[in-house]
Amino acid sequence: MAYSHNKRDRILQAGVQVFARKGFHNSRVSEIARHAGVADGTIYLYFKNKVEILISIFEEEMEKIINEVQIAVSSQTTSESRLKAFIQTHLEIVRKKPKLAQVFHLELRQSNRFLKEYSGTKLREYLTILSGLFEAGQAEGAFSAAIPANIFKRALFGALDEVATHWVLSKNKKYDPVASAEQIANIFLYGARISPKHK
Repeated sequence: MAYSHNKRDRILQAGVQVFARKGFHNSRVSEIARHAGVADGTIYLYFKNKVEILISIFEEEMEKIINEVQIAVSSQTTSESRLKAFIQTHLEIVRKKPKLAQVFHLELRQSNRFLKEYSGTKLREYLTILSGLFEAGQAEGAFSAAIPANIFKRALFGALDEVATHWVLSKNKKYDPVASAEQIANIFLYGARISPKHK
C-alpha cells in the first residue's frame, strides 16, 4: 500500500508543534493527529507510537541540519573558519526553528524510551563532522595534537547544547543565541591553539 508522504510530513511537523507546546510525556497521538488534520488511525499507518514519531522527527530534521552545516563549512578555507561556521550555523538553526530546538534540547532528554530505542545514527554523523573538522585542523598544525578529537567534539557540542537550552527556556527570547557564536568559538579555538613553547 502506498502512503502519502504529504500526510507523513504533516504528522511530523504536527509532532514538533505538539511536543514543544505540551511536552513529550503530556502529548497524545490524538492531539498530533488533530493538529496534522488527519484521523487518529492514520497516524498508525506511518508510526507505531509517539516515540517513533519523535525518533523520525530527530532523524529527518538532523539530516537537514547536517546538510546545512556541511554547506556552510565547505565554503570556508581555514580550520578556524570552518569550526566557526559550524558553531554559527548550529545556533542560527536554533534561532530559526525554536520549537524544533525545544524538542531536540529538552523533550528528547525526558523520553527514556527514545534514549533506549534511538540508535543515534544522525547524531553520530553530526558529531563526526565536528571531530573531523578538529582532526583536519590538527593535521594542518592549527590545533594541538594533545587534545583528543572525541573530547573536543563533546565539549563543544555540550557548550552549544547549553546555550540552546538556555535560550529555549527563556521566556522573552530577547537573547540572541547566535550572538554567542563568536564567544564560544573564541573559547574553544584559543584554548585549542598550539602555543609556541609546545610546537
